Amino acid sequence: MEYKQVAKTLAQRVDGFVPEVVLVLGSGLGFLADEVAEAVSVPYADIPGFAVSAAPGHAGRMVFGRLAGKKVAVMQGRVHYYEGHSFQKTVYPLILLRLMGAGKLIVTNAAGGVDLSFKAGDIMLINDHIKFFDESPLRGPARPELGVRFPDMTYTYTPRLQTLAKEVAARQSLALREGVYMYFSGPQYETPAEIRAARLLGANAVGMSTVPETIAASSAGYEVLGLSVISNMAAGILPQKLTAEEVLEAAEEARPRFSKLVLGCLEGI
Repeated sequence: MEYKQVAKTLAQRVDGFVPEVVLVLGSGLGFLADEVAEAVSVPYADIPGFAVSAAPGHAGRMVFGRLAGKKVAVMQGRVHYYEGHSFQKTVYPLILLRLMGAGKLIVTNAAGGVDLSFKAGDIMLINDHIKFFDESPLRGPARPELGVRFPDMTYTYTPRLQTLAKEVAARQSLALREGVYMYFSGPQYETPAEIRAARLLGANAVGMSTVPETIAASSAGYEVLGLSVISNMAAGILPQKLTAEEVLEAAEEARPRFSKLVLGCLEGI
């Protein structure tokens, strides 16, 4: 994949539009893309090298325009490792958008609650993550023009953006949770034993996305804000099975609060 050439082609497709902020919308959260003004939509299938998302609740298009006074590139859905794509494919869009000029990233997801004080519908500010297994999106030949080879991960989720999110939530009287997101590759949901292990390791929520993207974004020099909608309590916490339908239902229930928080963060970013 020749990143610079594809980024140039995509920039031409949107008449030289330079996004300030990239917004990645997770399962059931794509509704924010519909609020973009002066929108230009580009289906993933039309972008060379892009993989097309097949996950539930992912529209599979990029929307360029203005939202909350900022020039944005909104990813209405993402591709996942569990769909059979390499990590390089899952983070490919963020590299292109960085080459187009974007410098800030708001990455969102629907996640399973591990913290026993959480409940479905909560919104969690991600302050760190855990990823032990699988390969890295930075694996392969070094590409200095695309990012740092050995990025420090101490402040991957930008402290000033975390502070901003907390301030916005306080103004909105929103009970914003905060915690660690643990990545599992999926697509099967985690077992009750894995959830107990995740809790012991310090995780507050689990999911199948976000972390590969955040690693690549850190390498590429983005400032990153991460938000999870707690779509369900993770396996073994409640006496019921997990379903994809409940994930989308919880995202819909959280829609007004999530939209208001993200728009507030965009205004202040």
